[in-house]
Amino acid sequence: MPLDWIQVKKRYKDGMEVPTVAGGKTLTVTGCDDEAIYIENPLWKAQLSRKNLEEGARLIEEGVIDKDPGLFVEDYRVYVTDERSTSAAHILYDLGFLDEDTGFTPRC
Repeated sequence: MPLDWIQVKKRYKDGMEVPTVAGGKTLTVTGCDDEAIYIENPLWKAQLSRKNLEEGARLIEEGVIDKDPGLFVEDYRVYVTDERSTSAAHILYDLGFLDEDTGFTPRC
């Protein structure tokens, strides 16, 4: 199923704390619009572009990118972008595109 950006905007438009793949921590989402999901922590602010997240979801469905969260990060860097791949993993996990945590340890 492709990434439904209307549902993504509804979920994240007002911001929320997204549980991380490994659990115990959260990723702070501050908002979402037609172009991106906006995230931050105490040291930085960033955005995850709609284009890249949609491409990541598409490649997961096609089997190009692994659904295992630990393997996803490296695949996303290779096939989509090297920018904020771990944060993208948390969002795509929250949206149901990645499998349950199997010991999240990105190979990087």
